[in-house]
Parts: sequence; C-alpha cells; structure tokens
Amino acid sequence: MLQHATWLGPLLVAALLRKEGLAAHHLASLHLGAKNIPRERRRARNCSDRLLAFVDAIHDAALVGLKEHDRLVPVEEQPIASDNTFPVEDTGMPDAELEAALAGARARGRKRVAEIVAGEDMLSADAFAKLLGTSRVTVNARRQSGRVLGIDGAKRGFRFPVWQLDKDGRPFGALPALHAMLGNSAWAVYRFLVSRHGVLDGRTGLRALQQGDDASVLAAAEGMASGDFD
Repeated sequence: MLQHATWLGPLLVAALLRKEGLAAHHLASLHLGAKNIPRERRRARNCSDRLLAFVDAIHDAALVGLKEHDRLVPVEEQPIASDNTFPVEDTGMPDAELEAALAGARARGRKRVAEIVAGEDMLSADAFAKLLGTSRVTVNARRQSGRVLGIDGAKRGFRFPVWQLDKDGRPFGALPALHAMLGNSAWAVYRFLVSRHGVLDGRTGLRALQQGDDASVLAAAEGMASGDFD
C-alpha cells in the first residue's frame, strides 16, 4: 500500500514515535522540502551552501505541510487569520555573516546558471525548432507541456539541450513523465538528467535514457520525488 501512497509512510513513522514517547508533537517530513533542493546544493563542499540548502528544505517542507493542513481541515473549521494570530519576535537586523553567505551563494548560483545556458550544447528556440523541422511556436508549446526540455536562462531566454534528442532525432519519450514526477520544474529535470544516481548504477539519467533504460530512469525519478535522494 505504501508504494501507492508514499505520503502515508512519514505519518505512520511520526505516529509510532509519538506513541513510544520519542516525540511529543507532529514531526515535519523534511524530505518533502528537500526533494525540491538540487542534490549539488545538499551535498555542496561549502558548509554555508549546505546549511542554506537545509534551511530552504525546511521552508519548502513547511509550505507543503501548511497546504496539506488546509486541504484536510474543513473550511468552516479553519481559523480566521488576524495580525495577532502568529506574533513575530523582532530579532533585529540579520546576522552580517549569514547575509554575506546568502549573497555569495546566490551569486554562485547565478554564475552557474549563466555558464550552463551559454554552453555549446544549448540551443535557442529558433535553432531547436530548425533541428526538429518545426516552428518556434510549436517548440514553446511542447516545452510548456513537458514534451521537450527548455530551461530558463533569464537574459538569454529559454535554452534547449541538444542532447535531449534520441538517435532518431526525436525528444526522449520519457520527458513528459519526468516533468510530471519532478514537479514540472525544467531545472529539476535538467539536474536529474545530468547527475549520477546510485540506483542507475552510477549512470546519469541522460546516459540511461540513451541506453534505452527508460523504466529505470522513471523509477529513479519517482524515488527521488518520494524522498529517496541516492
């Protein structure tokens, strides 16, 4: 049953810990937020980067928990929010060292994005459309539906990795499912494809697709979406 209801496992574990007296209150399922954080951030060599990734995971997990709470609690039982519902302690100005670390991490992130979208394997919408023998409008429609991978390069616009095409020159058939499993995030799909995964015997998602191992790729993506980050 847990294979088809992955949300149930964390609830059962939390209930068991409370029953045994090992936890007094509800436990946040941090993996729900951590799965939205790129693996390279969670395992960054820089301690500050890892700390920021963990904080972002807590933030995302909290948002997921609030949405789930609102979904489960009937509307008539939900409290009416007021300015005094959740008093906020005034902690003053943020720590200067933390602010510097945040600024540095953001700068490195922007630099890395710029490097990726400027790569030789990245095509503009026009160039990618020409390669497929179709129009720019069709390419953008396919990007929006997850049938092709296009990552947002800010000033450079969307860029399309040329390696997403199979040996017959068609986008990999697993792309729509990957987008759906990974939250319809193009960057999440990109990171999954270029990263090595233990469940794929150390292969990248891209390499496994090139070898025709779609089933294993989709299973790995599903595992990552449910909190398995190996």
